[in-house]
Amino acid sequence: MFIHPQFDPVAISIGPLAVRWYGLMYLAGFMAFLFLGRRRAASQPWHGIDPAALDDLLFYGVLGVVIGGRLGQVIFYEPGYYAAHLLEIFAVWKGGMSFHGGFLGVLFAMALWAQRNGKTFFQVMDFVAPLVPLGLMAGRIGNFINGELWGRVADASLPWAMIFPQVDMQPRHPSPLYQAAGEGLLLFIILWWYSSRQRPRAAVSGAFLIGYGIFRFLAEFFREPDAGIFGHSYIISMGQWLSLPMVVIGIILISRGKRT
Repeated sequence: MFIHPQFDPVAISIGPLAVRWYGLMYLAGFMAFLFLGRRRAASQPWHGIDPAALDDLLFYGVLGVVIGGRLGQVIFYEPGYYAAHLLEIFAVWKGGMSFHGGFLGVLFAMALWAQRNGKTFFQVMDFVAPLVPLGLMAGRIGNFINGELWGRVADASLPWAMIFPQVDMQPRHPSPLYQAAGEGLLLFIILWWYSSRQRPRAAVSGAFLIGYGIFRFLAEFFREPDAGIFGHSYIISMGQWLSLPMVVIGIILISRGKRT
């Protein structure tokens, strides 16, 4: 049976300066966004996105991820704790980022960028959607390195079951790796293929919503559920509640595209 290596969360330390693995994973995701985004903008002119504008687009996206992700953690998962520790809302270096909150933050940021650059919302989102999953994969690898978001208790006979010593000595699913593979690598492959030719407006965005919602919903069955605002449930977790509307909206977007 595997034992979580208990990595040092600090990758590089120079005097008082500490660079954490989680931050490096975010950086890797942002670099992948720029690299693939430039390639996508150059090869798919129907999006109308200038490769030179990607730096500005990424800046808006980073703000959306950080602000939205933090507020999502505060509102969806730990409202009671942060209500009693208001100043810790700003302590993002301590961890605590919600994907669904970050997703809403990115939607707002992309809408603002689109308005300021004379683009439609879905024109931007259809371009951005396939660039997101590799960043999600990097983030989940960061979760695994930090030894957080561990999985539910697994059968000891599971070949890849893992003990997380900071939790207990029971075999558990390495759920961050499941999510890195599903909502990260597999979703990237699907969306990159699906968006390789021109699709109806909002269809690529819809495919992202459906894909992420399904992969996240399934992964939650193997992940120790967060308490969330609906309490600690092993039946339907907070992550699953938040993923269901994504699937529904994604189906609506693709259906509308097929009718036009």
